[in-house]
Amino acid sequence: MEGPSLHIVMFPWFAFGHITPFLTLSNKLAEKGHRISFFIPTKSQLKIDHLNHFQDLIKFFSITVPHVDGLPAGAETTNDVPSPLFPLVMTAMDRTEPQVELLLQNLKPDFVIFDFVHWIPKLALPLGIKTLTFMTAGPMFIAYCLSPARQRQLDNLGRQLSEADAMQPPPGFPYSSFKLHLYEARGFLKFRNMKFGSDILFAERLFTSLTECDAIAIKTCREIDGPCIDYLERQFKKPFLISGPLTPYFNTSTINEKWADWIGGFEPGSVVYCALGSEAILSKDQFHELLLALELSHMPFLAALRLPSGIESSSIEDALPDGFQERVGGRGLVHEGWIQQPQILQHSSVGCFVTHCGWGSLMEGLASKCELVLMPHVGDQVYSSRFMGNSLKVGIEVERGEEDDLFTRESVCKAIKIVMEKNNEVGREIRANRAKLRELLLGKDVESSYYDNFSQKLQSLSLN
Repeated sequence: MEGPSLHIVMFPWFAFGHITPFLTLSNKLAEKGHRISFFIPTKSQLKIDHLNHFQDLIKFFSITVPHVDGLPAGAETTNDVPSPLFPLVMTAMDRTEPQVELLLQNLKPDFVIFDFVHWIPKLALPLGIKTLTFMTAGPMFIAYCLSPARQRQLDNLGRQLSEADAMQPPPGFPYSSFKLHLYEARGFLKFRNMKFGSDILFAERLFTSLTECDAIAIKTCREIDGPCIDYLERQFKKPFLISGPLTPYFNTSTINEKWADWIGGFEPGSVVYCALGSEAILSKDQFHELLLALELSHMPFLAALRLPSGIESSSIEDALPDGFQERVGGRGLVHEGWIQQPQILQHSSVGCFVTHCGWGSLMEGLASKCELVLMPHVGDQVYSSRFMGNSLKVGIEVERGEEDDLFTRESVCKAIKIVMEKNNEVGREIRANRAKLRELLLGKDVESSYYDNFSQKLQSLSLN
């Protein structure tokens, strides 16, 4: 390793969709010889211990999550509560500031890498510690929603953004044809105006994190997001560290025997894998529409989903459509709980990935040979989906109602058929684009060059 090793604190938002990429980045930095202190809620460490591949260099430090009125006893992360309670999890995380300050005083790291805790830069500055905001969301979301150009637009208007304003990209945005649907614009405005922990707006929390840190780290690569990265560098006028896609350490030989045996019983490239992440909870009606779409496709499928809302039972089997299991027979499985997604996506029998478009899931999907069906659920997923589907044309986005944002079994099944049927012209273009991008991402030394560059930039920043 060139240059001295560094001591880096990781302090991600208490959600596993953020904790996991922070730990993946920790593994990559530890591989370069850097020492990592990873701040994590007490019980959550047990769930990620197995993902720590450098236990001599990556040490977990337990954070006690204070109780906040309205949160269930013992709740630590967003995985423990329904989405309306996420702001209270953020409030609880904000109240860990005294613990974090004491740890930083004792550990004296070179850097703190964080995301949602906007108070970290002011806490670290008097301690002589540099800070990086690590954005695990796709850069398209940051550029569209959080760029200084968007803030200047708001100031120039002298009024709140309208739905029509929100449907258009900010000035200078690198993709002029990028537009939001009406229901997505409403979601954008809700995001900007939503209080998210400790009586601060969500957009203000993120914008403060981005503007007050010493540098910004972002999970992507120039092969995917070159124009967007250039735009963000001009906008924020500070160093950007590009992590690359951060594909996790995996190989198909480590796949659970249960999944290997079942998936392996089907033809290569024939299985549809559907997963909407650890936090997406569909309504009962949309849950049924999705499963009926998989049935309608007549393809073997594995669906990893959370129990839908409006169901009293704690068993996902009780939430299935009437007669569903009997009709799909042995060609379909519905699973609730954690699943080995990277390993499943690498299995030769899996040919299609129906994804909620979380940035980590998209990177895992692009590193596989699976075709992508894009079905965003909330927030940054919408921007990543539109970018992948409309700008890069490496997947097909599921059509939804313009007013109600609902998909149907027919629209989901149609998207699956487009990417999977060999004689479909649109599908052929998408498959060719996705294969070409995969080849770029997995090219010799591409990934390692990003880690080398990331490490070198950290070492340069530590000297300034």
